[in-house]
Amino acid sequence: MPEQGREPSDLEKNRILLDWLRWQVGATERRIRELEVQEAQERARRERARAEMSWKIQPQRSSQVALLHRGGCATYKGQVGFINREEALIALAEPDIEPCEVCRPETGLTS
Repeated sequence: MPEQGREPSDLEKNRILLDWLRWQVGATERRIRELEVQEAQERARRERARAEMSWKIQPQRSSQVALLHRGGCATYKGQVGFINREEALIALAEPDIEPCEVCRPETGLTS
């Protein structure tokens, strides 16, 4: 720190500048982390909304029938192969596909 009443030297000025720049970098890094978290949360929210507006079919297994689920149904975690409303209506009409008893995908679909 410069003595009172005298101009700081170039070395002291540069050290002060370096401290300030380090503070700026830290603040910028914190802001980037905040924005990354916000972006990830928004991406997850959009994915959940898309899943809720879709349906999915759990394939038939051995003696069980295939099941139609809402896109966000937790009983079947398949996250690929979402189908639209029209395809879900067709699936419900198939004799070997039944609606999930947990998420009730036919609710609001046929009305």
